[in-house]
Amino acid sequence: MTGRVLIIGAGFTGLAAAFDLARQGVPVSVLEADAHVGGLAGAFDTKGERLDRFYHHWFTSDREIMRLVEELGLAADITLRATATGVWYNNSLFRLSSPLDLLRFGALPFLDRIRLGLMIPRARAVKDWRALEGVTAADWLRRLGGERVWRVMWEPLLQGKFGPYAETVSAVWFWNKLKLRGGSRGKGGEERLAYFKGSFARLAEETAAAIRSAGGEIRTDFPVSELRQVDGGWIARGPWGEATGTTVIATPAPALVADMLECGGQTDTAALRRIPYLANLCLVLELDRPLGSTYWTNVNDPGFPYVGVIEHTNFEDASSYGGRHIVYLSKYLPETDALYAMSDEEVMAFSVPHLQRMFPAFRRDWVQEFHVWRARWAQPVVERHYSALIPPDQPLPGLHLASMAQIYPEDRGTNHAVREGRKVAARVLENLTRG
Repeated sequence: MTGRVLIIGAGFTGLAAAFDLARQGVPVSVLEADAHVGGLAGAFDTKGERLDRFYHHWFTSDREIMRLVEELGLAADITLRATATGVWYNNSLFRLSSPLDLLRFGALPFLDRIRLGLMIPRARAVKDWRALEGVTAADWLRRLGGERVWRVMWEPLLQGKFGPYAETVSAVWFWNKLKLRGGSRGKGGEERLAYFKGSFARLAEETAAAIRSAGGEIRTDFPVSELRQVDGGWIARGPWGEATGTTVIATPAPALVADMLECGGQTDTAALRRIPYLANLCLVLELDRPLGSTYWTNVNDPGFPYVGVIEHTNFEDASSYGGRHIVYLSKYLPETDALYAMSDEEVMAFSVPHLQRMFPAFRRDWVQEFHVWRARWAQPVVERHYSALIPPDQPLPGLHLASMAQIYPEDRGTNHAVREGRKVAARVLENLTRG
């Protein structure tokens, strides 16, 4: 078996692929544009503690990431807990953590609460997602739960998540969300989630260390600006120089791969630009006291700028962060949105009055530190007939795509990123063995 494999991107997809290939003796070089591994699962240091830049958790059904953790010998570092969830609607916070909470959900009449509760088992009863590909999420959710449930529960969330694309999002995307949450419940109906001690970035770093121990190479601060096909393989170039390999695994958004290929002389890249992506802005607050009592609050209020308020320390204890209480405010948005262009200070000032509306006791002096993180390529927009839009896994000989856009019918996430990384590694290994 010969030939070096170049992997562009050290998120969990790239790391999982490198992990499997390096352990099989394949020469691997991972080229990462950022200064850290992990991609969207990067972390930052605060008062000597590691904290995720963007909120993360796993569902109990996330088998691929759990298997990777076990192979690294780190299963003891997984924390599994029941979590409290809620909904902010009509200037009120409703707890929605259990079937009993649902029965008390005063934003809907009693019969509509029953309809809402039946949506998850009805979604899980769908065996063939292909039947939903031509249906929008809006139409499917209206049909599944009725007009009032749609208007109160789902329309605000879909608008908050996808903005200008809300009416075109496929029912497949929402079906998977309902199915996934329904499969991560305890015996009492409570949602149970998992977290990795020390941040998800620590898991990425442990994976990177295992790759290096197996002989693989990981280079950070190595952005790739050009991919050029040559006899016998590929050349990747950037401001750092160039690297050669017989095979490339590209994990960035397909539009970014198209840019690299066009710099390398390829002209037929339209298929890589068909899927739009939303950006994400995440405001992380370090508070001297708790903000609320729920872990995850969905915001069903079009006047509130964030789609979710995630109080991480109602899941992972504040003692992990020197007693500080950690809150994430998340917003998916076009990169042209005014909020995305604000300075960090402007984002904070803009957010305070909205937080005070949801939590009247909140004061700016509760905030000990704040951080604003932005990700331009955070969420592929899963529109109707998405399977026909996904770029081919191997658009050119020796070039394999393994991006978030390839994850379907599931949505992106670390579990599925690991799955896709291992799938592409298996394909590459088979090609190398055959060649």
